[in-house]
This record gives sequence, C-alpha cells and structure tokens, in this order.
Amino acid sequence: MTSHNPSYLIVGAGVFGVSTAYHLIQKYPNASVTLVDRDAYDAESRVAASWDWNKVVRADYDDKVYCQLALEAQDIFKSDPLWKPHFHQTGVYWTCRSSYAQNVITNHKELGRNDDIIALPVAELESFTAAFLTMRTTLVLKSGWAAAGDALRAVTKKCLELGVKYVTADVATLQFDGRGSCTGVKTKSGQTLSATHVIVAAGAFTPTLLEWSAATSGNPGLRAEERILAAGITTGMAQLNEEQYEKFKDMPVGFQGYTPNEGKPFIGSIPPTKDRELKWWGSKIFTNTREVLPGRYISSPPPTHDYNQWKVPGPLKQDIVEARNLWYGPASADWQMTKHRICWDAFTTTSDFIISPHSASKGLYIATCGSFHGFKFFPVLGKYVVQMLEGELAPELIERWAWDRQRPDSSQNVEYPNAEMKHLLQPASKL
Repeated sequence: MTSHNPSYLIVGAGVFGVSTAYHLIQKYPNASVTLVDRDAYDAESRVAASWDWNKVVRADYDDKVYCQLALEAQDIFKSDPLWKPHFHQTGVYWTCRSSYAQNVITNHKELGRNDDIIALPVAELESFTAAFLTMRTTLVLKSGWAAAGDALRAVTKKCLELGVKYVTADVATLQFDGRGSCTGVKTKSGQTLSATHVIVAAGAFTPTLLEWSAATSGNPGLRAEERILAAGITTGMAQLNEEQYEKFKDMPVGFQGYTPNEGKPFIGSIPPTKDRELKWWGSKIFTNTREVLPGRYISSPPPTHDYNQWKVPGPLKQDIVEARNLWYGPASADWQMTKHRICWDAFTTTSDFIISPHSASKGLYIATCGSFHGFKFFPVLGKYVVQMLEGELAPELIERWAWDRQRPDSSQNVEYPNAEMKHLLQPASKL
C-alpha cells in the first residue's frame, strides 16, 4: 500500500461501498475503515439503488467477463451464510432474440457451467405472461432473486461487527491538501472526515459530488463530465390477494430482452415476496438535467434528501401500468398498487463499472456505475476494488473499469438512459 498506516473513507454505503468495506476489513482486521452515507444503514427508506425490496441475482450475460463475475457472485449468494438467507433460487427465464441466448449459453459452457442453462423456442412453452408472444427464444437459468434491502443491511451490520465505522451524514465536498491530494470529505454540517484513501462509491450522487468538489478545490479535472450519467427508473409493486399469490408464488424471475433498434431496455418482473407483493419495472430510463452549480448543468437526482423517490408522477406510474399489462395482461387491471419508487443509479455508455484511481487527485478512487445491474455482484465487488487499490487488478479489468479510457457511444446499449425526465412528465396523464 502507499502508506504504512493506511485508512479508508468510503463515500456511499450501497453495494459498491459496503462490499469494499467488507473485503477491506476482512483482509486488514486492524485497518481504519469508515463508511459515510446520508442514510442510516438500517433506515426504513434509503436512496441507495441497492436498497430495494428485491433485486435479481443472475448470470445470464452475453459478455463473458461479466458472466464470469456474476457466476462467482451467485455461488456466494447460494452458499455463504452471510448472503444465503437472502437468496431465493426461483430460476430466471428470458424471452429474447436467439443470438443473445446463444451467446449466453456459449459463455456458460466455456466457463464450465453448461448444466445450469437451457434454451427453448417460445412455442414450446406454456406461459402465464403476455411477454412470450413477442420473442423467439427463451433462456431458463438456475438463478433467482435476493431480498436486496435485507442483504445490504445484514452485510453492513457484519462490517460494523468486524470494526468498520459508519457515519450518517450528507457529504458536501471532497477535501484536498496543498498538493491536490484527496484527504477526506467535509459534510454539510461542517464535520471533516479524513483518510489516506478516499473511495467515492456514491452511485447517482457521484457526478454532483465531483462537480461540487471541482468548484471548491479549483480543480476542474475532478468532474465526471461524459464518464458518468445519473439516471432513474420507476419500479412498482402490487399487493396480491391470496388467490393471485397462489397463482404466481412459484414463478421464476422473468425478463424480456430488446435490441437497440426497439428503443427499450430489458424489462422484468420478480416473484412475489412473502408479504404477497409482486414487483416489476418500467421501460423508461431517464436523466434529470438540472443546474447543480451556477452555469453547471448535469443529470442529477432531485436535490431533496430522499431524491423525491416516493413522489412518482402520473406519467411514470403509467409506465408501470404498461409494463404490468405486457407481463400479466388484462387480468392485472384490478390489482392493488401499493408502492411506486424512482430508483437512481450511475451509468456509463457501455454499462461497465468504474473501479479506478481518479487521475486528477492522488488518494482519490472511484467505485460506482452499477447501471442498474450492479446488485448481483454485491458479494465480490469489494474484492476487485481492493485489488484496484493495491494495483493488483487484472489488466483486462483495469482497462474496462478505468476512469480515463476510450468510451464507445451508447447506441448499442439498450440499458442506457433513453429519455429526459421533464419530457416524460409533459404529456397529460390522469391516474
């Protein structure tokens, strides 16, 4: 390491931050490791993208690197006593174009996992969803979902038991010494937290924090610029009655895949919880461009403490209605909708993570950009962040996750934000 007595300050206690704290304290039991987040780890509501009712845990990637990482993480979800209680192996099915299915199958075989995946023509399947009618091939995998908020809370609690400190505070800016090295953060209440290693794992808040820090430090190189884009998506939950719950309680996780030409991201639905709540998400991934400093416009979550995540406007609720109808058809029209939430995350044009030193300041590191697919890697993210901190990350991952690298445009990424929030709210919608 770069110091005989290293200390670590992690900004953000979502899956990137908590996994990093967990792996650091496991490897260095006597190290000073501090998590700082605007919300208490056991709060009833948090803005972290990874805090949620449930999230999918799957390994069906047509990208071999992420396929391997997902399989590694899924094995831990299935076997490790810390994660296993929160994992439900219900299976996952995809309705998707055949080329995607074949790429996933090829990856699994090359990684020695040819026994946990099959592909079938849609015509051979009997389905309870309308989604099967529009695609050609179905993948079926031995995957499932996790109670995300419960898992995040449990792992954070374990970190505290192992010696990690947790500070609940709003971070106002990064702090720097006279040589431009990052030395910590200053909170909105005026508290200063210091460390030799500052790891920003703040998800959708990351570009805003870097903008504020560039302004206060006079170092414009800190800005995220085009590297990171904050964006949101709407999720919804219906409260099923007993008859409806019996019908869907044994369903697998469902996905429907689209191509860039169709202008939609992958959409999905997760089996009902023990409380009979059934979740799915909409097809609109949207930016929220606003002035975060005079003359500086970037996409950033609403400036309230909770991002207004529970104040979901009518047009975004309509997005949930349309997705529900796609999955469950006319019979779902009378379902009781109990929750709507706008979930915010950080994106790159290729949906690759950024796990990298920041080139504009010594002692500053970035670990974020889950692009709405980061939760499933929760058990292993910190392992790779620690490798990055110690200069031991594999060359392929250094290149893919670098702060400064050539970034393809987003035209082939169906998961990249596809609308501006204010434009979605313009059409009249009565709900």
